[in-house]
Amino acid sequence: MFLHVGNNKNIRKKDIIGIFDADTATVSVTTRRFLSGSDRRGEIEAANEEIPKSFILYRKKEGYGICFSQISTSALLGRSEQ
Repeated sequence: MFLHVGNNKNIRKKDIIGIFDADTATVSVTTRRFLSGSDRRGEIEAANEEIPKSFILYRKKEGYGICFSQISTSALLGRSEQ
């Protein structure tokens, strides 16, 4: 099964490590450093060009990826439970 995270981007549910609220998670210095390093390594993608409400950390064939989404964490959780 896949989780639709916006703008025709789908992530396999079994590969999802976590879904995080972009506003509250980025308050932490540790999270900001993690996201900054991931951005430098090219591991971040965006499901849309709008301001993100959440981001999804997921496993890829080699390492992991981060996808920012304009869909809220509660909406993504609801989609994942269907």
